[in-house]
Amino acid sequence: MSELITMGVSYKTAPVELRERLSLTEARIPEVLKELQSHPSVQEAVVISTCNRMEVSVVVDEPVAAETAVIGLLTQKGDLRPTELAEVMYAPRNCDAARHLFRVTAGLESMVLGEAEVQGQVKRAYEHALAAGTTGPLTNRLFTAALQAGKRVRTETAIGAGRASVASVAVALAEDALGELRSRNVVIIGAGDTSELVARALHDRGVATFLVANRRADRARALADRFGGSVASFDELPGLLQRADIVVASTSSPHPIVGVEELELVMAERSGRPLLLVDIAVPRDIDPACGSLEGVILRDIDDLEAVVQRTATGREAESGRAEEIVEAEIMRFAEWLGTLAVRPTIAALREHATDIVDQVLSENAGRWESASERDLARVEAIARAVTNRILHEPTLRLRTLAEQQRHGRLQLARELFGLDDGAVVDAPESATPADVRQLRP
Repeated sequence: MSELITMGVSYKTAPVELRERLSLTEARIPEVLKELQSHPSVQEAVVISTCNRMEVSVVVDEPVAAETAVIGLLTQKGDLRPTELAEVMYAPRNCDAARHLFRVTAGLESMVLGEAEVQGQVKRAYEHALAAGTTGPLTNRLFTAALQAGKRVRTETAIGAGRASVASVAVALAEDALGELRSRNVVIIGAGDTSELVARALHDRGVATFLVANRRADRARALADRFGGSVASFDELPGLLQRADIVVASTSSPHPIVGVEELELVMAERSGRPLLLVDIAVPRDIDPACGSLEGVILRDIDDLEAVVQRTATGREAESGRAEEIVEAEIMRFAEWLGTLAVRPTIAALREHATDIVDQVLSENAGRWESASERDLARVEAIARAVTNRILHEPTLRLRTLAEQQRHGRLQLARELFGLDDGAVVDAPESATPADVRQLRP
């Protein structure tokens, strides 16, 4: 019997210092997916890696062996000791894992309650796994259902009101530290989705920004044109840092972009003017040692939580409705899981009947001396039609079994027809009746 397991860490369980060691760039995800699926116990795999979480969802036939393999892979990638990871990792199974993913996709597990970005992040993670060929029946249905739940939450509630996001909270943090931002000189390092949200939030406050990008210069130019900013290259960064009041960093670089030695030289040229650095990248773009320099105020993504708590009041009122929608979608997923428990018995019953027809036809093959090929074909067709009609009603009834009756009646059906000596065997992508019950609100 297969099981679904999600193993991961998030901002709730692990500090950014650890999360950044497990973080994966999009370029590395296919390689990790292939490594996961190469393990004999792992049948399907999807990896989600964002600034606030790193999770591996796998469908496995030997849970203990698979968990050991996943932990081994993550500790190797993150250069961690297994004990370090074990202290902060969560590993829900089966329906608990499904519920967790639904909540993540709906923004109910986000640092910023109801943030919209996580929906796109889950979608991209699923698309990476599809492209790598590491999904299967269970993960395909699971992620499709989770994305549907997230879409309903954002369509039918106001949980994401005010464009709630890590980027908007980062800008609010800058306002807390420096007050009114309109006259401030702001530099954004990066040109990705998060940088776009930062630029928009600043633009809404009347702030013009410098966007610094390297590989994505064209996108940086497009963002600057849209939000009234300017574009600079990485070579110009030291000069920009000398003039800046605020720097917001959000790139996908695996290594720090602003180092302590370089920033020390910059601060020496600033005549004592303070510099606020807001690093919302994971891995971090700014060396943590920069925070020890005189005049530097450094905040990373874990420092956003105080601002998040203050800005979440309105969205918390919508979280109850969001929870109801998630549970409704979980119930639909539970119904699908319930049909999986029935499919192996139906398949075995039909295979058993087909074998009997084949056997009877074979035993009588030499007794039709005067029969033509057309006559023989008609006899076979009639035999198979009778079999299908006999099995039609039992098949319908098995598919509509109530949950509380399912296990016992499937067991009885298998015993009556001598299927696998009476053992109820789930399909590779199935869940047990107990798992389905766990999905009930």
